[in-house]
Amino acid sequence: MLVLGLTGSLGMGKSTCAALFAEKGVAIFDADATVHGLYRGAAALQVEAAFPGTMVDGVIDRGELGKRVIGNPPAIARLEAIVHPMVREAENSFRAKAAKNGCRTILLDIPLLLESGGEDRFDVVIVVSTTAEIQKARALSRPGMSEERFSAILAKQMPDEEKRRRAHFIIDTSGEIADTSRQVGDVMRSLAGMAAGL
Repeated sequence: MLVLGLTGSLGMGKSTCAALFAEKGVAIFDADATVHGLYRGAAALQVEAAFPGTMVDGVIDRGELGKRVIGNPPAIARLEAIVHPMVREAENSFRAKAAKNGCRTILLDIPLLLESGGEDRFDVVIVVSTTAEIQKARALSRPGMSEERFSAILAKQMPDEEKRRRAHFIIDTSGEIADTSRQVGDVMRSLAGMAAGL
């Protein structure tokens, strides 16, 4: 089974690329979606205990949690100590199920894949990228995003240039969706031989 790691900084178009891979039949594990699910379930009480006042009606308010942790390394470390083991457990379950189902290729969409030093868990690392101007415009168009929050998130992420240097494949999302889809298809064709050999 060929294991792809998809990553990219905030606003680069990673979710769009993951959806395009899914359209081509690749099983996807979405780390962000997993975290959001944990905030509605298994992790909610632990996060509330560590950050009182962040839970509303049994669900962690991500906006409020963000105010507590962004730009605060000790708080981020405390949160990650709660959430990361749960995400890894979910990832391991996904991998096992995919293997059992005979999947030839799977993709794990993980925002901080390179920052966490996790690339050795993947056969191929794909980095999604665009220009700094497009990235900023996309990020600031998101609900609840501000210049300050955008800068704080970027400060935690590896520079795009370094991510591109460490990638096996780079998908540039600066153009139209059709161009991005074409690039995803090119990557899939390049990987076909690798998947056949596994």
